[in-house]
Amino acid sequence: MVAGGGPVGLMLACELALADVPVIVLERLTEVDTKIKAGGINFPSSEAFYRRGMLPGLVEAQRAALERFSSFLRQRQAAGASSVRQPPKFAGHFAGIMLRGDLLDESDPDFDGQGPAGEVGLVPQEALERLLGARAAELGVDLRRGVTLTGFDAGDDGIHVHTSDGSLRTGWLVGCDGGRSTVRRLAGFPFPGTPPEITGHQALVEMTGAEALGAGWNWTDTGTYAHGPMPGRILTVEFDGPPEDREAPVTAGELEKSLRKVSGVPDVRIHKVISATRFTDNARQVPDYRSGRVLLAGDAAHVHSPFGGQGLNLGIGDAMNLGWKLAATVRGRAPEGLLDTYTAERHPLGAWVLEWTRAQVALMRPESHTQALRGVIAELTGTAAATTFFAKKISGAGQRYDLPGDHPLTGRSAPDLALSDGTRLADHLHDGRGLLLDLADDAVVRERATGYGDRVRVRTARCPERPGLAGLLVRPDGSTAWAADSGAPYTGDDLDAALRSWFGAPDASAA
Repeated sequence: MVAGGGPVGLMLACELALADVPVIVLERLTEVDTKIKAGGINFPSSEAFYRRGMLPGLVEAQRAALERFSSFLRQRQAAGASSVRQPPKFAGHFAGIMLRGDLLDESDPDFDGQGPAGEVGLVPQEALERLLGARAAELGVDLRRGVTLTGFDAGDDGIHVHTSDGSLRTGWLVGCDGGRSTVRRLAGFPFPGTPPEITGHQALVEMTGAEALGAGWNWTDTGTYAHGPMPGRILTVEFDGPPEDREAPVTAGELEKSLRKVSGVPDVRIHKVISATRFTDNARQVPDYRSGRVLLAGDAAHVHSPFGGQGLNLGIGDAMNLGWKLAATVRGRAPEGLLDTYTAERHPLGAWVLEWTRAQVALMRPESHTQALRGVIAELTGTAAATTFFAKKISGAGQRYDLPGDHPLTGRSAPDLALSDGTRLADHLHDGRGLLLDLADDAVVRERATGYGDRVRVRTARCPERPGLAGLLVRPDGSTAWAADSGAPYTGDDLDAALRSWFGAPDASAA
């Protein structure tokens, strides 16, 4: 059972359903959350959707988002705002400092092999949730909207879950229910971290006087604000401490007061609030993502400021990593310790994101010393080397897990190889199984996969773009578990060890 039907909970549910594991999702909201949240996804997230055959939906969502951006530029032009122009290719931002895509060194090895997923990024969270909702329905996920988890009793052999719609029994419970997770609180997970120091707002509004606001990110002596990249979108950051009441409705008066304060534009008026959220930079992470039969993913496991949209992407990565491991456990096919690798692999990435967002908040402070440091960072990002460094971190390119093996690809996301049969690597991951690519027509490689037919797809093909690569074992989440080069001596024992480590023992009947 999954508590929480946002993008993380739906992604996890889809992964479980893909492995033929029945799953119920409890979501307290009766409809898709339309509040303005993350405006884009990073490369590992777009890659995950691509590998499950959902890239067309992302492309359409990005097309619509780009049209809204064009509309924003046209409105500012019509209002007579200065410096209205289409920016260079966007490569992300750090603390609001824009990274210019025309300075990006795309020959960097970490950008190699991205494939079509590398062209998609500007996908709003609401569009992502709708896409996942449709996918979950196709896979038969039991999504129960308007149902709230109120408690649970966990035992060694299962969990009794209490909801606003009655009680249910499940073998496992995953909390994907956000930063104020009920599952995390009831299960007693510790949640150490740093307290908030800012009050932030993000909103879509109808306003007048906006032509006096600077487009994009702006820093002033009283805070930070952003205007765009769509009509009516504003973001403000004040450094006077956290809000008194995070749960109170965000009003037009509150937004107008904050925007006037941090922008210094006295005549801006907000007439209508279409969508609004209030946030802080509270940064916390559970030490272990699992407690018995209860697990956490997404904001339930880690919270931080939303700058850069890292939270959504971190949660999608959690779901991809956990889904196939939990499914194998439920089906009794998991090798010993497989589920424990979820925390081992995802916790370090979560810890990095917390530090990365803390650094961005520090760089936004309005004090003079911080302003001087921001100038230095802005100057650095005017170079190809710094732009490439920051872009790799923000985009998730180069993320890797510490897996056994010496090959450079081991632990990395598998490159989207173009194969001689006209397919690409991602085409063979749609069903959620592992993939063993035999790129050298090697009987030893194929023999080792005997007995894994229900867990690992075997494909023999050539890869003209990488003639030196002999074989690749890809986990269901797309991570490379084993790789070998042509001409390198191997007996198949290392491949056998990787198969057993991630997929368990082969079926004896297939021997």
